Amino acid sequence: MAMIRDQQVELEHSHLPIRGLNLHVAQAGKGELGTVLFLHGFPEIWYSWRHQMLAVAAAGYRAVALDWRGYGLSDQPPEPEAASYDDLVEDLLAILDALSIPKAFLVAKDFGARPAYYFALHHPSRTCGVMCLGIPFLHGSSSFTNLPEGFYILRWREQGRAESDFGRYDVKRVVRTIYILFSRSEIPIAKQDQEIMDLADLSTPLPEWFTEDDLAVYASLYEKSGFRYPLEMPYRSLHKANAIEDPKFQVPVFVVMGEKDYVYKFPGIESVLKDGIMEKFVPDLKIAYIPEGSHFVQEQFPDKVNDLLVRFLKDHPVST
Repeated sequence: MAMIRDQQVELEHSHLPIRGLNLHVAQAGKGELGTVLFLHGFPEIWYSWRHQMLAVAAAGYRAVALDWRGYGLSDQPPEPEAASYDDLVEDLLAILDALSIPKAFLVAKDFGARPAYYFALHHPSRTCGVMCLGIPFLHGSSSFTNLPEGFYILRWREQGRAESDFGRYDVKRVVRTIYILFSRSEIPIAKQDQEIMDLADLSTPLPEWFTEDDLAVYASLYEKSGFRYPLEMPYRSLHKANAIEDPKFQVPVFVVMGEKDYVYKFPGIESVLKDGIMEKFVPDLKIAYIPEGSHFVQEQFPDKVNDLLVRFLKDHPVST
């Protein structure tokens, strides 16, 4: 277990019985000012939020970061192929209940953004606000029809394709490669005679903000969980999410976008952010950009993200 501490804060780890599974959560802080629930993406885990957890705990909040079902130290669902975003939303509600938290701020990135948005829409009375990194609210399903066949999501949607690709290497090499590819500003796209893992090799350096020790933590947790569920959620479950007919957020939403995040180049993303499309659904919307920020902006520029996050929390005090 990775232990993280500073002079004021130490993280505590536990498992919660949630809807038939034991889900791992890391916690820090006493929560005088409220609770912040952190939701990771892929290839991430609770550890992805280490910098933010310490910052919000020091600012007077309770920080809670989970490993989604099928990830990290959490149990594997009995039927991974049945993965759905509805399960993740229901898990969040059960976690708040298990921890006796009446309402919380949700901070999410990557695929964790979708359950965060859906939770806020379905359970506004349990939500103080939502901050999402890199992913705006997209009404309706995502379309990748304009992207080439070698686009990583299209490849990983194919049953057996990623399993065969990943299976050529150990877990550490797979996580290393994905972190390298996803930290670039270009969308990972393989040529016809390539697989996604061929887009980087061991001579390709890790991002300067991502250490070998960090990689070892990620690798150890993916060695436990494997990739069976993470391939189902999110990549093979994107089409399963039921769109809300007339979504209207009743809570404040803050989107932080790294301008070098490859997701920014997905069809429609820039338009949603800059053409007022998201504002139709989110009356209380704030958008901020981090000029050199990558897909992993919270690890790359933790101080900048922490400052934006804590200010967002302070701007929306929790009523008691």
